[in-house]
Amino acid sequence: MKEKIKDVKGINYLCLALCAFTGLGTEAIYAYLLEPIIYGHQMADWNVSQYIIHWIITCITWGIITYIILEVSKRRYGFDIFITKGKMKMWQWLCVILCIVFSLCVSYWNWNGFKVVKEFQYKGLLKFIFQYIYYVFETALFTLILVYGQKAFELWFKKKNIPYGGIILALTWGLAHIFTKGSILVGLLAALEGFTYGIVYLLVNRDIKKTLPILFIMFML
Repeated sequence: MKEKIKDVKGINYLCLALCAFTGLGTEAIYAYLLEPIIYGHQMADWNVSQYIIHWIITCITWGIITYIILEVSKRRYGFDIFITKGKMKMWQWLCVILCIVFSLCVSYWNWNGFKVVKEFQYKGLLKFIFQYIYYVFETALFTLILVYGQKAFELWFKKKNIPYGGIILALTWGLAHIFTKGSILVGLLAALEGFTYGIVYLLVNRDIKKTLPILFIMFML
């Protein structure tokens, strides 16, 4: 790694956010291009083993991308996202709980039931386990989108109480869901979730050690 540069700009962090978003997009290359050629049929017709292989390959790819982004951020830009922030106040915890409840309500309406229950019923135990391991890595990457998006716009606009990262996540993640799921409604719901995640990140004082498990719970439910 190169030594830390002296004058870090917002564009440097926005590039890291976009790298995380691009990293999420690598799954589409596997799912819609490479693997259909290898298996001889589209994703909808894969068997259990093929789905599991897909998730494992995707998780490995996402893990490598996450590691590289974190190393560049820490070593080149001097921004270690794991440095613990200040303690949270009671009102912040209450607002986080409200965000979780709101996210659960949106998910319940979207899935016509609890997402985790529906997926378990639909996929069965084995696929369910690997699907949720996959969700852990997806959570890590989309969290990086909002963290570095937040950092970039804070440097540009000098205000720290606006969920810029949530806005960036809503635009990128929401747009991606429109294309991958073929539904504007799904994309809008993903965008709403992304914006809510950005609010949570600010509520926990940008503490990534709190952000990751909370966002995973919100995403999982």
